[in-house]
Amino acid sequence: MRKFLLTGLLLGSLIFGNANAQSDYPTLSQVTQRLQKLGSNASVELKTLTKTEGGKDIHVLKIGTGAKDQKPAIAVVGGVEGFHVLSVELALQFAEKLVNENSKVLESTTFYIFPNLSPDAYEQYHAALKYERRGNAVAVDHDRDGTPGDNGYSDLNGDGMITWMRVEDPMGDWTVSKEDERVLVKADRSKGEAGKYRIFKESKDDDKDGKFAEDLKEGIAFNKSLTYKFPVFEPLAGDIAVSQKESRALLDYLFEQWNIFAFVTFSPANNLSAPLKYNGPDARKRVVTSILEKDQAINAMVSEIYNKTVTPKAFQQTNQGTDGDFFQWAYFHFARLSFSTPGYWTPEFKGKTNAEANYLAWSDSLGWNSFVPWKEVKHPDFPNQKVEVGGIKPFVMVNPPFEKVGEIAKQHTDFILKLAAMQPKLEFHNLKTEALGNGLTRITVDLYNNSPLPTHSEMGARSRWLRKVRIDIDTTQDKLISGDKIKLVDSMAAYEKATFSWIVRGTGNVTIKAGASHTGFATQTIKL
Repeated sequence: MRKFLLTGLLLGSLIFGNANAQSDYPTLSQVTQRLQKLGSNASVELKTLTKTEGGKDIHVLKIGTGAKDQKPAIAVVGGVEGFHVLSVELALQFAEKLVNENSKVLESTTFYIFPNLSPDAYEQYHAALKYERRGNAVAVDHDRDGTPGDNGYSDLNGDGMITWMRVEDPMGDWTVSKEDERVLVKADRSKGEAGKYRIFKESKDDDKDGKFAEDLKEGIAFNKSLTYKFPVFEPLAGDIAVSQKESRALLDYLFEQWNIFAFVTFSPANNLSAPLKYNGPDARKRVVTSILEKDQAINAMVSEIYNKTVTPKAFQQTNQGTDGDFFQWAYFHFARLSFSTPGYWTPEFKGKTNAEANYLAWSDSLGWNSFVPWKEVKHPDFPNQKVEVGGIKPFVMVNPPFEKVGEIAKQHTDFILKLAAMQPKLEFHNLKTEALGNGLTRITVDLYNNSPLPTHSEMGARSRWLRKVRIDIDTTQDKLISGDKIKLVDSMAAYEKATFSWIVRGTGNVTIKAGASHTGFATQTIKL
């Protein structure tokens, strides 16, 4: 009887487990539940930085042991774009894997994880009407006609998704792609190609101004509203940079975290599968708009590690940053090493040059239902023209099916841990003490950065924003005969050493300490 009972309980648990297994990207409430579970771990501090206009929490996880703020740290950031739901899951799974499987790294490294910076927009993935939303819940009059949000999207074919509409027009700029008849491409006038269509996002001209979907029922996009190259007067950017609760709260928090040496942002921008390129004239401008030369070399080195760790290769990944985005802010204005990756790409199919045609070839090969067939609809704004609605479904080009995410998260966890292993590491070597007579001792020691990364990015050293390496000797000034009690070093290159010397009067022990919160600290006690 007991055997049958145990068998029944086991089968019941398996059935229950399968029924409750995650089959799609989590809802906001599921994200919160997972964060709260993480927050119950002794190595994790869970904090709410602010609430968005839509009442959603902006969370941060601080994960580490001991003096967390005095260890080199990596910030892992998800949800900078609301439609990039994969990024939230990658940040969450990294945190879970870090705590449950890789806690050893916490002895030397702290992690700040911001899982979702666009929760208002993220929520659209699970809404009755699905579309790739970027803006938060703030009411904004994007077209400045006096009424906020009065010309958004319209579900013309009633399928619960916003795709595209094509309007037959011989004066249009678009024609059918030769690579896939489902796809529209710009007609190449230089080759004598005639256009056949005008295209718009699925919508109506609700405010009768001749424009479509120009005043969306959403507010400011987090990833378009930061200070680096702030896109003035563009929709979704806001009137001024960092105008929103979530962006202000995040930056206020980051400016207190001196120990962050690198960022890994999951976003459409990509400088990991392909590193940024140095441009001399742009790097020498008063307002720098190119990665600096030494930082470009670091980017190339880290990119090589990334490509060996994350196996899928990108197809036409040309987005290396857009105006007002977070990834570039972290480098140009926060002066840290900053890396970004979408985390997922469509593999390249032979003979495909168009990104949408390439994606559909990939989707078809796996049997995914990723396309809404073009279907004619009656449109009130085009009463005498043929209008069809269809196109690639929202979200699918940047977010793989959920069952693919586990392996993607594992590879990116491995990459971030490899980056953590490269963090600046200061050590004392070749300590020598020499008795000079009359109670005097000369102390000589080498400070060594035992890391392939410098203690400061070139941008950090140039901006003078990062704290310098500080070397202290803990003896009283009257006993210090020669050498500096406090010495500051601007930066130490990868595997660079610097030699320091003091003459001290007296007996007993003295301690020397060197470092900064983003490099960690080395200490050495010396018996005189």
